[in-house]
Amino acid sequence: MNLWKSIALAFIAAAAFTAGNPEADAAGVCHDQPNMAAALGQLRGARASLAKAEHDKGGWRVAAIANTDKAIADTERGCAFDNNH
Repeated sequence: MNLWKSIALAFIAAAAFTAGNPEADAAGVCHDQPNMAAALGQLRGARASLAKAEHDKGGWRVAAIANTDKAIADTERGCAFDNNH
């Protein structure tokens, strides 16, 4: 199995693990931050769609998943920072 397939499988497994209602989960992380919660929910929805997309994208789908994961993590960190300050 090549590296890209391993990465894709890991991302798909992570998406399956975090499946649920993205907006409800986002509201918990970004309480009292409706715009950040909405963005986080939409990023999680986009991540789920990317995970379900066809695999033959020349590596771009996997790159998009990785970038979306980074955007989700950055948004969660921004919410956590605001929650503590």
